[in-house]
Amino acid sequence: MVDEEMRDYIQRGLGENGFEVVGLQTNVERVRQMKSEEEIDILRAVNTGSVEAVRQMRKCLYPGLTETEIQEVLDNTLRAVGLEPFFDIVLFDENASNPHGGTDGSKPLTAETFVLIDVGAHLYGYSSDITRTFFPPFLDKSQSEKSISPSLKKKLEVWDIVFAAQSRSFEQIRVNATAASVDIAARDVIERAGYGHAFTHRVGHGIGIKAHESPYMNKGNHKSILQPGMTFTSEPGVYLIDEFGVRVEDVVLVNGEDEEPTLLTGQRAQGPWDP
Repeated sequence: MVDEEMRDYIQRGLGENGFEVVGLQTNVERVRQMKSEEEIDILRAVNTGSVEAVRQMRKCLYPGLTETEIQEVLDNTLRAVGLEPFFDIVLFDENASNPHGGTDGSKPLTAETFVLIDVGAHLYGYSSDITRTFFPPFLDKSQSEKSISPSLKKKLEVWDIVFAAQSRSFEQIRVNATAASVDIAARDVIERAGYGHAFTHRVGHGIGIKAHESPYMNKGNHKSILQPGMTFTSEPGVYLIDEFGVRVEDVVLVNGEDEEPTLLTGQRAQGPWDP
């Protein structure tokens, strides 16, 4: 019996040498989806730690830092608290309009830069996956709100839309809801705000031993039914080509009947000045 990650040549080799090869995918998925209390504790620790690392690192940012330099600092911050980073995406303004990057990391940080950080780390083999979009600490909030520029105003409006979409997705996370309904709930908020064309990926995915595992929160997944013990991300986003991108991502746990989901990232973002 083999799982879906075993390389094809191994499966074929087993078959050619007299073994009957049977897929384990359905059974493995079922076990992975339902997290034990111990697994939930580890996921809470690694995801809360990842969020806190971003928050503390933000306090140290200053003008002129590049995306690559911030990546290095964040990785070291994670290691300092016993977490092992395995991916770290730092994107500024128009670079973040491509949800997962692809630039050379040399863009410098300025006061009105919208910083998007998507980061994952491991703890005891379990994964974090969190995203925050924020302004650097040296952009004065009170002064900016008094004399707000058109570009800054648009960034604030889009941030609020994305956050509202995530909030709406949380309201849909209930036992026996479909994975599709979680995606649709968030997508509806973004579409009503006129940015449906700019939300270009699913709203989330399961998380555990693998950073991406079932259930997958996409609008076509009506077969996956939420059950207690499932953990997954909610990460709606809006990506405006040549302007900026916004994504907010947290990890949640499905609880029992009529119970609200549990946040496994400690605290949600409070705003672009308080991620």
